[in-house]
Amino acid sequence: MEPLEATDPGMVGGFPLLARLGAGGMGRVYLARTPAGRPLAVKTILPDVAAAADFEQRFAREIRNSDRVRSPWTVSVVDFSPPGHRPPWLATEYVAAPSLADWVTAHGPLPASTLLALAGELAAALAAVHACDLTHRDVKPSNVLLARERPMLIDFGIARATDDTRHTRTGGVIGSPGYLAPEQALRGAAGAPGDVFSLGAVLVFAATGHGPFEQPGEALSAASLMYRIVHETPRLDGVPGELLPVVRRCLAKEPDHRPVSAELTALLPRLAADAGWQSRLPSGLAEDIAARAVQAGELIAAAAAAPTHGAVSVPGGQGPVFPPSQPSSAPAPTS
Repeated sequence: MEPLEATDPGMVGGFPLLARLGAGGMGRVYLARTPAGRPLAVKTILPDVAAAADFEQRFAREIRNSDRVRSPWTVSVVDFSPPGHRPPWLATEYVAAPSLADWVTAHGPLPASTLLALAGELAAALAAVHACDLTHRDVKPSNVLLARERPMLIDFGIARATDDTRHTRTGGVIGSPGYLAPEQALRGAAGAPGDVFSLGAVLVFAATGHGPFEQPGEALSAASLMYRIVHETPRLDGVPGELLPVVRRCLAKEPDHRPVSAELTALLPRLAADAGWQSRLPSGLAEDIAARAVQAGELIAAAAAAPTHGAVSVPGGQGPVFPPSQPSSAPAPTS
């Protein structure tokens, strides 16, 4: 979580903004609050993305798709911008948790017991998405939040009904290099098998700290990663033996050779509640989650007490700045 900058808006859609949560390929994400003090994550879309000829249609589809997937592993849509509004925005419930990408980068690979619980939860999350005849199309470590009750799969910004095989943009590739499937890299085709491939790659990252087509510490170009995904064998050193056969199948080059969601949930079952995710959190994660919740609560309380709802104007009309009372920040998830 980072302070607002002078160029950030003070309010979006009637929701006061309190802090920056991160940024992604489509836009910026902010911590905001409802009038009743409920925390929200508000995503605003970058101007060059919103300027695309087909953007309005795709953005409306994002909202519909997000609302269709009602499961314990996904966040709920709270509100969104009307057609023609600039910048477009989308408000969802806020989850006080680090992303898998941030956690592993800061603390190293997950313990084997946590990894097994994560695998079962994410398999169930994908099954819930696919049961709605949707594909996520961007399953990656930064789109997995390590929440207390269960991991959450976020950002359906490029999800689309499974019978729609068009690219996000003409000639574009849907997904994130390093975690997209070979058929996505070659043809832009992204169906449920592509999500399964991405899940396998995410589990390799969680187990080793790097993707299955990367060496530790490498900084590869997107083109190099995509070449390896299409032509090379994944590097699975460090993946626990219990997961290795399933991960290897998930990373099969041919979509038909990967398990479908129903089979995947049988291969990676969720653990019983008393032995599942909540009992296998890695050391320090519960404290991190609690600190994020406290930080968000303090920002909301400070904003409610401030006459300008937490957005303090600076001389010259440069926009809002961070409320004067701010707790120390910790790494936050991006979207």
